[in-house]
Amino acid sequence: MRYVASYLLAALGGNSSPSAKDIKKILDSVGIEADDDRLNKVISELNGKNIEDVIAQGVGKLASVPAGGAVAVSAAPGSAAPAASSAPAAEEKKDEKKEESEESDDDMGFGLFD
Repeated sequence: MRYVASYLLAALGGNSSPSAKDIKKILDSVGIEADDDRLNKVISELNGKNIEDVIAQGVGKLASVPAGGAVAVSAAPGSAAPAASSAPAAEEKKDEKKEESEESDDDMGFGLFD
Protein backbone atom coordinates (compact mmCIF):
# COMPACT_ATOMS: atom_id res chain seq x y z
CA MET A 1 0.00 0.00 0.00
CA ARG A 2 2.87 2.36 0.76
CA TYR A 3 4.14 2.02 -2.81
CA VAL A 4 0.75 2.83 -4.29
CA ALA A 5 0.37 5.79 -1.93
CA SER A 6 3.80 7.08 -2.87
CA TYR A 7 3.05 6.68 -6.57
CA LEU A 8 -0.21 8.58 -6.12
CA LEU A 9 1.52 11.34 -4.17
CA ALA A 10 4.07 11.76 -6.95
CA ALA A 11 1.37 11.68 -9.64
CA LEU A 12 -0.89 14.13 -7.84
CA GLY A 13 2.13 16.35 -7.27
CA GLY A 14 2.47 16.84 -11.01
CA ASN A 15 4.67 13.94 -12.12
CA SER A 16 2.50 12.11 -14.67
CA SER A 17 4.70 8.99 -14.70
CA PRO A 18 6.78 8.65 -11.52
CA SER A 19 9.93 6.56 -11.70
CA ALA A 20 11.32 4.19 -9.09
CA LYS A 21 13.74 6.91 -8.04
CA ASP A 22 10.86 9.34 -7.43
CA ILE A 23 8.97 6.83 -5.29
CA LYS A 24 12.08 5.83 -3.35
CA LYS A 25 12.69 9.50 -2.57
CA ILE A 26 9.18 9.83 -1.12
CA LEU A 27 9.53 6.63 0.92
CA ASP A 28 13.00 7.62 2.17
CA SER A 29 11.62 10.94 3.39
CA VAL A 30 9.50 9.07 5.94
CA GLY A 31 12.11 6.43 6.79
CA ILE A 32 10.79 3.51 4.75
CA GLU A 33 13.18 1.30 2.80
CA ALA A 34 11.75 0.38 -0.60
CA ASP A 35 11.51 -3.20 -1.87
CA ASP A 36 12.49 -3.10 -5.56
CA ASP A 37 10.25 -6.02 -6.59
CA ARG A 38 7.11 -4.50 -5.13
CA LEU A 39 8.05 -1.05 -6.36
CA ASN A 40 8.55 -2.28 -9.92
CA LYS A 41 5.24 -4.16 -9.78
CA VAL A 42 3.36 -0.98 -8.82
CA ILE A 43 5.11 1.06 -11.48
CA SER A 44 4.44 -1.51 -14.20
CA GLU A 45 0.75 -1.75 -13.25
CA LEU A 46 0.15 2.01 -13.12
CA ASN A 47 2.53 3.22 -15.81
CA GLY A 48 0.71 5.06 -18.59
CA LYS A 49 -2.65 5.07 -16.84
CA ASN A 50 -4.59 8.18 -15.90
CA ILE A 51 -4.57 8.32 -12.09
CA GLU A 52 -8.01 9.93 -11.89
CA ASP A 53 -9.46 7.03 -13.92
CA VAL A 54 -7.74 4.46 -11.71
CA ILE A 55 -9.10 6.15 -8.58
CA ALA A 56 -12.61 6.30 -10.07
CA GLN A 57 -12.48 2.58 -10.88
CA GLY A 58 -11.30 1.82 -7.34
CA VAL A 59 -14.11 3.84 -5.79
CA GLY A 60 -16.60 1.94 -7.93
CA LYS A 61 -15.20 -1.36 -6.69
CA LEU A 62 -15.24 -0.24 -3.06
CA ALA A 63 -18.90 0.67 -3.32
CA SER A 64 -19.76 -3.03 -3.70
CA VAL A 65 -17.78 -4.09 -0.60
CA PRO A 66 -19.87 -4.55 2.56
CA ALA A 67 -18.80 -2.26 5.38
CA GLY A 68 -19.71 -4.67 8.17
CA GLY A 69 -21.94 -4.02 11.13
CA ALA A 70 -24.71 -2.30 9.25
CA VAL A 71 -27.75 -4.38 8.48
CA ALA A 72 -30.22 -3.19 5.89
CA VAL A 73 -33.75 -3.80 7.07
CA SER A 74 -36.77 -2.75 5.09
CA ALA A 75 -39.69 -2.12 7.39
CA ALA A 76 -43.25 -1.08 6.77
CA PRO A 77 -44.13 2.44 7.97
CA GLY A 78 -46.39 1.08 10.73
CA SER A 79 -43.70 -1.16 12.19
CA ALA A 80 -41.59 1.75 13.49
CA ALA A 81 -43.82 2.32 16.55
CA PRO A 82 -43.38 -1.17 18.09
CA ALA A 83 -39.63 -0.91 17.60
CA ALA A 84 -39.59 2.41 19.45
CA SER A 85 -41.53 0.96 22.38
CA SER A 86 -39.06 -1.90 22.78
CA ALA A 87 -36.09 0.47 23.01
CA PRO A 88 -36.45 1.11 26.80
CA ALA A 89 -36.45 -2.63 27.42
CA ALA A 90 -33.22 -2.96 25.48
CA GLU A 91 -31.67 -0.14 27.53
CA GLU A 92 -32.66 -1.89 30.77
CA LYS A 93 -30.95 -5.07 29.61
CA LYS A 94 -27.77 -3.12 28.83
CA ASP A 95 -27.84 -1.56 32.29
CA GLU A 96 -28.20 -5.00 33.88
CA LYS A 97 -25.22 -6.30 31.89
CA LYS A 98 -23.11 -3.32 32.99
CA GLU A 99 -23.96 -4.01 36.63
CA GLU A 100 -23.07 -7.67 36.25
CA SER A 101 -19.71 -6.86 34.70
CA GLU A 102 -18.89 -4.41 37.50
CA GLU A 103 -19.79 -7.03 40.11
CA SER A 104 -17.63 -9.64 38.41
CA ASP A 105 -14.63 -7.28 38.65
CA ASP A 106 -15.22 -6.99 42.40
CA ASP A 107 -15.28 -10.76 42.75
CA MET A 108 -11.81 -11.03 41.28
CA GLY A 109 -10.31 -8.72 43.87
CA PHE A 110 -9.08 -6.11 41.44
CA GLY A 111 -10.44 -3.81 38.80
CA LEU A 112 -9.09 -2.42 35.58
CA PHE A 113 -8.53 1.05 37.04
CA ASP A 114 -7.44 0.15 40.61
